[in-house]
Amino acid sequence: MNEKLQVLRARLQEIYHLHSAKAILEWDQGTFMPNLGAESRGNQLSVLAGLHHHRQTDPELGRLLEELSAEAESLSYDSDEAALIRVAKQDYDTETKVSPEFVAEFVSHTAKTYSAWVKARKQDDFSIVQPYLEKTLELSRRYAEFFEYEHVADPLIARNDYGMTVGTIRPLFSQLRDALVPMVEAITSKEPTGAFTIKKHYPADKQIEFGKKVITRLGFDWERGRQDYAPHPFMTKFAHNDIRITTRVNENYLGEALFSSIHETGHALYEFGINEAYEGTPLHHGTSSGVHESQSRLWENIVGRSYEFWTFFYPQLQATFPEQLKDVSLDEFYCETNKVSRSLIRTDADEVTYNLHVIIRFDLETQMLEGNLKVKDLPEAWRARYQSDLGISSPTNANGVLQDIHWYFDHIGGLFQGYTLGNILSSQFFAAAEKEIPNVRELMKQGDFTQLHTFLQNNIYTHGRKYTTDELVKRVTGQALSIDPYVEYLQNKFSMIYPQLRK
Repeated sequence: MNEKLQVLRARLQEIYHLHSAKAILEWDQGTFMPNLGAESRGNQLSVLAGLHHHRQTDPELGRLLEELSAEAESLSYDSDEAALIRVAKQDYDTETKVSPEFVAEFVSHTAKTYSAWVKARKQDDFSIVQPYLEKTLELSRRYAEFFEYEHVADPLIARNDYGMTVGTIRPLFSQLRDALVPMVEAITSKEPTGAFTIKKHYPADKQIEFGKKVITRLGFDWERGRQDYAPHPFMTKFAHNDIRITTRVNENYLGEALFSSIHETGHALYEFGINEAYEGTPLHHGTSSGVHESQSRLWENIVGRSYEFWTFFYPQLQATFPEQLKDVSLDEFYCETNKVSRSLIRTDADEVTYNLHVIIRFDLETQMLEGNLKVKDLPEAWRARYQSDLGISSPTNANGVLQDIHWYFDHIGGLFQGYTLGNILSSQFFAAAEKEIPNVRELMKQGDFTQLHTFLQNNIYTHGRKYTTDELVKRVTGQALSIDPYVEYLQNKFSMIYPQLRK
């Protein structure tokens, strides 16, 4: 078995490096590539994707995995060797169902779609990207047809949140929506007193300088990572010691760069923390979209928007922007930072309304896949859902259907549910951390995030993909996935800001 495992690792390492090379080109496309390079970049990515898929579906790899799977029955389920064989076999079985011609076609198409989206968003013109998106929908349905499924979106969901289906997500989202809508209505029925506006002029260079201080304190390793700019912030990994995050700056809104930086740092901390011995294998990634998002949302919201966090950082922020914040108290800043409102932009949404944005997207993409919504009707359907669910509607597509990159750089389907799953899990994981570190919030007041980081590192990050989401949640929290800790967290936090929520 040891000899076969060495052969397996060698094969998997080649696949890993091809994936990393593709990620480098995608990072460059999202940051520095000239717009006219889109067609060539699409061809380059298509070639790499074809090579990656060819290696990942090599029949020799399949035979090796079959032999190892039989021999692995004698291994402990928790052993690294058993996990490597198990996860590699799962990936192989998935990839061999998809034709290499389809993979090459899809990658080439999405590279062109991304550039069309950038142009459409800038010009607020959905018609520029509409034909590309219609092709993406066709390709997304074709992808699903490679698999057996109960719902056409299930194979697409499985790409990012293995084990989750439309059948499991819809009831969960419905339960959460039932808890959130009354909360939103109660909060927005009365404006808080004493609020100021953080939408003043904050020079970009000072915003970035302060943000770097913050994420350094949280644990971002500048020897292994870097930060750049992108129209839509993201995190990517090329290797264990080469992890990139991006942000965007709005000089008239303090929160955009700061919280997107903290958010992407949460993703990066996860990747920094995976067991280095897993590098070059499929274990060297996060468990799922939902678990990954739980870390970005935990650091961005539960930590970064907490009163304890700002008890430490607010004096430093005032020193950075003395004119803008000289007459603003900590309590006023905290309330404004956590202000709940019916807004248009998902990435700028507060914690209470955020999941309604996600549920809208999940419903719309599911309807498109089902054939119940045409792409040409998507902008109007988007506006109608925002009006009915959030009581607000955008007159522009740039702040509507064009605001997110997801459908314009990947499949339609299975891309948004991870955000809400992540919110739910972030509270479960933080509650588990509080049990082990009872004074964790006092430590946060002192700017000490080391023990929290260590808890997450030891219980989540180090395992990579060794465990499924369900297995990991039960190991860390002792419970199955539940919305209860999340709803309790929101109720407790926002009832302190909005008296009308107090029972």
